[in-house]
Amino acid sequence: MNDTFDHLVLGSGIAGLAHALTLSRRGSVAIVTKREAKETSTAYAQGGIAAVMSSTDSFEQHVADTLSSGCGLCHEDVVRMVVEEGPRHIRRLIEWGVHFTAGEQTPFDLTREGGHGERRILHAGDSTGREIERALLAAVAQEPNITLLEHHMGIDLITANHRCVGAHILDTQTNDVHTIAAKTMLLATGGAGKVYLYTSNPDIASGDGLAMAYRAGAKVANLEFVQFHPTCLFHPQAKSFLISEAVRGEGGILRTVRGEPFMKRYDQRGELATRDIVARAIDTELKTHGDDFVLLDISHKPAAVIRERFPMIHETCLRYGIDMTREPIPVVPAAHYFCGGIQTDAWGQTSLPGLFAAGEVAATGLHGANRLASNSLLEAVVFATRSADKAAQDARHSSHRPLPPWDSLGTTNSDEEVVITQNWDEIRRTMWNYVGIVRSTKRLLRAKKRIDLLQDEIREYYWNFRVTKNLLELRNLALVADLVIQSALLRKESRGLHYTIDEPEQKETYRSDTILSNPPGKG
Repeated sequence: MNDTFDHLVLGSGIAGLAHALTLSRRGSVAIVTKREAKETSTAYAQGGIAAVMSSTDSFEQHVADTLSSGCGLCHEDVVRMVVEEGPRHIRRLIEWGVHFTAGEQTPFDLTREGGHGERRILHAGDSTGREIERALLAAVAQEPNITLLEHHMGIDLITANHRCVGAHILDTQTNDVHTIAAKTMLLATGGAGKVYLYTSNPDIASGDGLAMAYRAGAKVANLEFVQFHPTCLFHPQAKSFLISEAVRGEGGILRTVRGEPFMKRYDQRGELATRDIVARAIDTELKTHGDDFVLLDISHKPAAVIRERFPMIHETCLRYGIDMTREPIPVVPAAHYFCGGIQTDAWGQTSLPGLFAAGEVAATGLHGANRLASNSLLEAVVFATRSADKAAQDARHSSHRPLPPWDSLGTTNSDEEVVITQNWDEIRRTMWNYVGIVRSTKRLLRAKKRIDLLQDEIREYYWNFRVTKNLLELRNLALVADLVIQSALLRKESRGLHYTIDEPEQKETYRSDTILSNPPGKG
């Protein structure tokens, strides 16, 4: 394998693939992805991608909806840039082969989701992310300058003179470690939903890029803002299957198990309120009545319309004995999306020169304290392209340099895999119980104490063995958990996705980002 490339990309979702495609005519690119390339958070995105694509909509309205959702923490210049560049990037996706669902008499069947004042969500049935992933992977396969390394995982970034110059990469099938040099590097590793017990995220979402960047000295921001999707399927055999926001957008009603609608008691927009409000409302109803789930009911709509609009959701629910055309779907909230991440500027550049970030792993300033539904795919493709343009410029003024080989630390395998599993489970339960939808200072301090002990254990014991995927994920999740808790303790107010019973009101004195950084090499 060639261990030297012009550009290195970690992650094969929409951000990583779009970045690589943009750079492929300007240099060699390696894409590193932890499992098969198609196994990404992008592929699980059902709802769609938001953009102003109709004459009844406007940039100003999309900007206003985004700012309202972000609860005063969005960077308005970034919001305007992303929204105004949106239509151009939709056309770019189409050029790469993405097929969006067309309307009866319009190019696109635009739908609406919570927080949006207009129909502006482009979709491909209820499998939008899967369609985008399919098209971009097909485009990547046609580019000779792109090398795709499946079943490879980042261990740590390599820095020299306070610049990212490459990374140590683990082949998860052979456990061999490769040292890859690159003039620029993009982290597009997605989120960290697996830090919570219940999540809509795939198993790969273990916060790898976020943890690697922080260890290398890059700043991270706003990690207290973890979005809990209000509606994941509640079923003992269903592994956190997401019921799209679009079901509520198309008229779905949330009810208690007794059949009573309740959302109007919490917000005049009812089911179309933003996700933080809907998730807290469901959490309150569950705790008030001692129920295990609430019901999402769209059975009042014509059965043919439901089957046509939501074919994958309908088919999946049927597999679990639920016919959504005739009965409501049992749902619960689950950790879904990190609105914070590695801090970047408007070009995706992090505080560490040579290192870029895009997609869920990044904190660009778009989302603020709460992400507006379907803005995430838009943000990913916009920043993937902008960061590629900046990376191409940087590469012209950079050169490769010799890199240190991987220090293997330990040469033997740990015989304690069961303890790794136990620690992972403890992290996830601690985060769910103490750092979830509703928080308190007492709970956060209790969580911090336990996570600190686990991090000490990982550093002092496990890091003496040969690295494995499970060990790396445990190490990353423990660090991400700690960063979320630190950020939540710093924000002594309730704003957006961060709600604490100790300070239930929003305060103007906290109208700024929460930023954490550490000396390179620590942690």
